[in-house]
Amino acid sequence: MAYIMLTLLVGMVLGVISVASNPSPYFAALGLVLVAGVGCVVLMGHGGSFLSLVLFLIYLGGMLVVFAYCAALAAEPYPEAWGEWSVLGAVLGYLLLVVGAGSWFWGGWYEGMWVPVDELIEFSVVEADSGGVALMYSLGGGLLVVSAWVLLLTLLVVLELTRGLARGALRAV
Repeated sequence: MAYIMLTLLVGMVLGVISVASNPSPYFAALGLVLVAGVGCVVLMGHGGSFLSLVLFLIYLGGMLVVFAYCAALAAEPYPEAWGEWSVLGAVLGYLLLVVGAGSWFWGGWYEGMWVPVDELIEFSVVEADSGGVALMYSLGGGLLVVSAWVLLLTLLVVLELTRGLARGALRAV
């Protein structure tokens, strides 16, 4: 299980590097969806299956909106892909940054963090997923409300920025 988690975390780091290094919004949005999927699988491997499902659905909806706006605002006929030299240079720079940070903090890693929650089930009274759902709705309710308001505000700002001279999406029908 540790090797699967290690592979997923390496895939997540590579996906974040692909999002950060790509100047084209098409491929960056695709990489962001893949990173969200891998992150939810990592969360599911550590016992949060319901939370990972909720996050994945929210990420898919948000990324669909982001991809639609990126495609509308940056309509380039030939976007830069991952195989071009400028993108490869940025990828190598980010990889060197990740390797440097990993070698700097190498002594502080802890072996117990690789243990998924299913291997510690005999010490638990409540399943990890049900406890996480209860905690999300009890202590995280205020954060959910604030997050909904921030997303609504972001949507209105993007609609206002893209309206142009014809009053865009906010015009009266």
